[in-house]
Amino acid sequence: MQPGARLADVRLRTVTGVLLAAVAFAAVWIGGLVFAALIAVAAALVLGEWRGLTRLKLWAYRAALAFLAAGLALAIVDVRLEGLLMAAALIGAGSLLLLPFAGPPAFGLAYAGLPAVALIWLRALPWGLEIIVWVLAVVIATDVFAYIAGRSIGGRKLAPAISPAKTWAGLFGGVAAALVVGWLTAHYFALPGWLGLSGGLMAVLAQIGDLFESWLKRRAGAKDSGNLLPGHGGVMDRVDGFMPVALATAAAVVVGMGL
Repeated sequence: MQPGARLADVRLRTVTGVLLAAVAFAAVWIGGLVFAALIAVAAALVLGEWRGLTRLKLWAYRAALAFLAAGLALAIVDVRLEGLLMAAALIGAGSLLLLPFAGPPAFGLAYAGLPAVALIWLRALPWGLEIIVWVLAVVIATDVFAYIAGRSIGGRKLAPAISPAKTWAGLFGGVAAALVVGWLTAHYFALPGWLGLSGGLMAVLAQIGDLFESWLKRRAGAKDSGNLLPGHGGVMDRVDGFMPVALATAAAVVVGMGL
């Protein structure tokens, strides 16, 4: 790539990244239907990109989209724990119903829908803003410091057949950063100590989410999950690490708070 083209690509990535961050943080801050709508749109886009990577049949994609819409609507209307469980059950049942006819790609419904339901429920909690900020802080710290540690230390590859750039040094760097940032963020917002100390586990899950998406793209022979976000690829490319962390955080809150 020529220097001029490289600079233009960096500028494009920067502009897109700033706009994405502004929209995301505004929705997180406002909460309510604004946040839920953003999550619903993102989930639908993820399902569409999943279809492109896994060759999910069109009829199955449309059925999955209907189940996704119903599950998210239920999660938005009923923000109690019961609503979360019913929405998750509906999405899970939809995946299982489609499985005999569409094969493993049917699990794209659960992949896109369950984290979305978890995020909508978490944000609706009395301390939901603080928890969502905690999730963002942990995943961003993981990504940033995994990259820094991996580039500066290098060393043994983590999963060369899936993602040749990832190293064990990057994994441990991301875990260490998530532990520190997770604890500090939880302490600042007066969140439970056990949540703050779970940052390391969340970092591992975030990187597993990243590796899983890399595996999907490698199987499909694709560089990115899509081309919706100039300079960044697709929506999945930006949220792959958040998805397992959202699920794990919701589960931790349910168990830890005795809800």
